[in-house]
Amino acid sequence: MSSTQDVLEHHLETFGAGDMDGILEDYDDDSVIITPDRTYRGIDEITEFFEGLFADLGQEGSEADVPIQKVEGDVAYITWHGETPDNVYEFCTDTFIVEDGIITTQTYGGQVVSK
Repeated sequence: MSSTQDVLEHHLETFGAGDMDGILEDYDDDSVIITPDRTYRGIDEITEFFEGLFADLGQEGSEADVPIQKVEGDVAYITWHGETPDNVYEFCTDTFIVEDGIITTQTYGGQVVSK
């Protein structure tokens, strides 16, 4: 069983690499991602969520930084910011609940400004 820290490290590594298969290993069909605009349930909907992020953040010249990472028990918290040719991610935050090596619940919020 992976620790919360292990899952967070894997998540950030695969996200940074734009590795959809790798990132989906962190979730299962009962996982949920809650955003201000929508709640994504299960692997199919979570795939949609990451397809959108990867399309933007995967563009040439894009960059992102994760200055804060904290883990407490089964909860991981990050803040991040970045820039793509189309958007500036001024301030973003995610919280992850990890159970038995799987992200069961994730929240995302961010201030994203179109260029």
